[in-house]
Amino acid sequence: MKIQVKDLSGKPQGEVEVPFTVIENAKGTQAVHDAVVAIRAAGRSGTACTKTVGEVAGSNKKPWKQKGTGRARAGSLRSPLWRGGGVVFGPRPRDYTKKVNAKVKQLALRKALGERIRMGDVLVVEDLVVSAPKTKEVLGILGALELAGTTLLVSGENNRPLYLAARNLQAVEVTTADLLNTYQVLRPDKLVFSRSALEKIGQRINRKK
Repeated sequence: MKIQVKDLSGKPQGEVEVPFTVIENAKGTQAVHDAVVAIRAAGRSGTACTKTVGEVAGSNKKPWKQKGTGRARAGSLRSPLWRGGGVVFGPRPRDYTKKVNAKVKQLALRKALGERIRMGDVLVVEDLVVSAPKTKEVLGILGALELAGTTLLVSGENNRPLYLAARNLQAVEVTTADLLNTYQVLRPDKLVFSRSALEKIGQRINRKK
């Protein structure tokens, strides 16, 4: 399978072979699901916390005597039944991360990226460079490539000028080939790879674990 290569002005510059084998059948669907669930779960802070009876303010003194008052018996001001009392079975700090092994992550990335390529959602450019870290530079690239909607720009290596130029655009995300994950592949409308980034992705996917 081949993808057309363009320059940043949108002019064709030949074609490039996809550097990995695209999965044709349903293999890898579960791996994609597991990888996305793990990525989303890892983004949860897990800091929700409520106080138990042993943590809320208040003494252990019995509010009134057990019998003779006509009121319901009560043993503590910190009872969950009372305002300001402890919370029963409330949320506590926890870690939401899920374990996904390296082979499953690799299979998920291969499957997700292969599907996006098959659907025509992946573009390849010679290089993702900007002359200055200005938003209008990225807007010019998107306009020349006729891109609308959400877009992911993937460079071969850390490109700070490109990141600075795109960070004010809510619909544009910038990453590198080393950091690209399955969720980032599936989320945007279009993906734009530099030629070097596509080569590095191929090396990641074809690497034997």
